[in-house]
Amino acid sequence: MERCPWCEGFELYRQYHDTEWGVPLRNDQALFELLILEGAQAGLSWSTVLKKREHYRLAFDHFDPHCIAGYDDKKVAELLSNPGIIRNKLKIAATITNAKAYLALMKEGHPFSEFLWQFVDNNPIQNNRCALSQIPAKTSISDAMSKALLKAGFKFVGSTICYALMQASGMVNDHLVTCHRHAKVKTS
Repeated sequence: MERCPWCEGFELYRQYHDTEWGVPLRNDQALFELLILEGAQAGLSWSTVLKKREHYRLAFDHFDPHCIAGYDDKKVAELLSNPGIIRNKLKIAATITNAKAYLALMKEGHPFSEFLWQFVDNNPIQNNRCALSQIPAKTSISDAMSKALLKAGFKFVGSTICYALMQASGMVNDHLVTCHRHAKVKTS
């Protein structure tokens, strides 16, 4: 069975590729989690974050934005001493800021899923790439998403992070055409 080459290396990576990556995701809180994890990845590999994902879920109250928005200095100190997550003060602070921005969007009547999916007109972009070298790190759409998220008060949401979010959440289908998941995701 042929897969996108980036996922080879260990079973958890292949499982993520085969079951989650590129599948359209429209759940507000699940998208919030993904945004936080993509931001945590900045400067690191996705495999590092994926290996720590369950620790993140426990440490960050299963990514409940209401809980995270209320984190105080004591909770931040606890997170900074947690070896199960990436202990970066700026990324942890951004997570709290992002929870507050998420809640502000929701309060204004903008569900997070609708806010993000508007950038692809609510339909996944179906790419037909033959090689990893054809996949960009960012696009004009991820540029626009990044600017909108920044304007809404989010942090660690640069264009490259936004494009990775778009790929992971199925806003774009960047499985290679030779990958067994390309056609499956296309019909999801």
